[in-house]
Amino acid sequence: MLAISFAGAILIGTLLLMLPFCSASGRLSLIDALFTSTSAICVTGLIVVDTATHFTLAGKIVILVLIQLGGLGIMTFSTMVLLAAGRSITIHDRILVQEGYHPGSPGSFKALIKNIFIFTAIIEGAGFVLLSLRFLQDHPWPRALLSGLFHAVSGFCNAGFSVYSNSLMSFRGDVFINLVMAHLIIFGGLGFLVIGEAVMAGRRLLKGMKMKLSLHSKMVLTSTTILIFGSFFIFLALEKGQALRSFSWKDKILASFFQVVTPRTAGFNTMDLTTLGTAAVLLLMLLMFIGASPGSTGGGVKTSTFGVVLAFLRSKVAARDSIHMFYRTIPQDNVVRAFTLISLSMSLIFIAGFVVLINQPGMLMRDVFFEVFSGFGTVGLSLGITSKLNVFSKVTVSLLMYAGRIGPLTLLLVFSRRRALGKYDYIEERVLIG
Repeated sequence: MLAISFAGAILIGTLLLMLPFCSASGRLSLIDALFTSTSAICVTGLIVVDTATHFTLAGKIVILVLIQLGGLGIMTFSTMVLLAAGRSITIHDRILVQEGYHPGSPGSFKALIKNIFIFTAIIEGAGFVLLSLRFLQDHPWPRALLSGLFHAVSGFCNAGFSVYSNSLMSFRGDVFINLVMAHLIIFGGLGFLVIGEAVMAGRRLLKGMKMKLSLHSKMVLTSTTILIFGSFFIFLALEKGQALRSFSWKDKILASFFQVVTPRTAGFNTMDLTTLGTAAVLLLMLLMFIGASPGSTGGGVKTSTFGVVLAFLRSKVAARDSIHMFYRTIPQDNVVRAFTLISLSMSLIFIAGFVVLINQPGMLMRDVFFEVFSGFGTVGLSLGITSKLNVFSKVTVSLLMYAGRIGPLTLLLVFSRRRALGKYDYIEERVLIG
């Protein structure tokens, strides 16, 4: 159902974007409309035509709606509509939606849906107001409001679409814009369960009570903090004398911070990524691969998956059979799921990159694999080759964005057996590993 709902939304978006009044030129080819719709629904941000100049106001609104639908999930939106209309929701549908955010009892379902929309409205609303006030200094109020709304939704949904042709490069030194957008990206990438628990923990602290967070929230918050600040210092050290050498120290710090936040599946940029060294590009690939957190608007293999793998490796170094983190034991099925997800993800990325390189052998391997990492992680960053992709490569990257948004495990379940053929085991025999 999840796979079909996203596929259906992509096709509807494709048809809408092909309408004459959505394009400034009056037309958009089928493959470009499909690619743009997929990128918007999968909150990626890779573009084959300039969003700012190619699309009319109607086209930008269609893209904005697709981003919002994709960011929160089509199933979540359809459920909200049914609840608003007074329709009953089946237990199956409740569990389906809840599994994407917080596996729990069906009794908390309405509260879950309500909280998702409340948190979204508050965060996007705050971003809209703050950004619009800033854009009013540069634009007439209609354009300032559109720009504020578009970037607030695109930022929180980790989409990376912008109504400026150079993304946010014109605001490289603007502390206000950088910090507001970075916070929208981070909040959108934490996940609704973590945001909800953080709000509850804050209330408990104000009442003088002990703060309580689940293992999931602790792992997400710890992983996110380490990835952002650790990557910030590495990026700054790598590029301060290279791509950032002409920047002032304020701009170096600001650009480094923003550029390690945005690969966490957001896709905005405040500097020319083609000037980056190979080591910095590899760092961004790692951040794009890890991505955001479960139940968020972002993609990637997720921070919690990254945390479980690190916990597993630490347990092996310590010669422990069980896997511990924050004085809790992680179940073995979580570890198997994490390694399965990483294996499937790397396989999909390698196959997609290999196909694009076969199809367009003149492209550099670095540029192609940066593109496919970006597509899978639903990031939207590029080294400038997106518009140069031919039809077959665009289809390949579109499929990769789709797989990255619904998740490789979901895609695997679509094609897997529902039941095993019989229950039996063979005699065990070991093989050499490593």
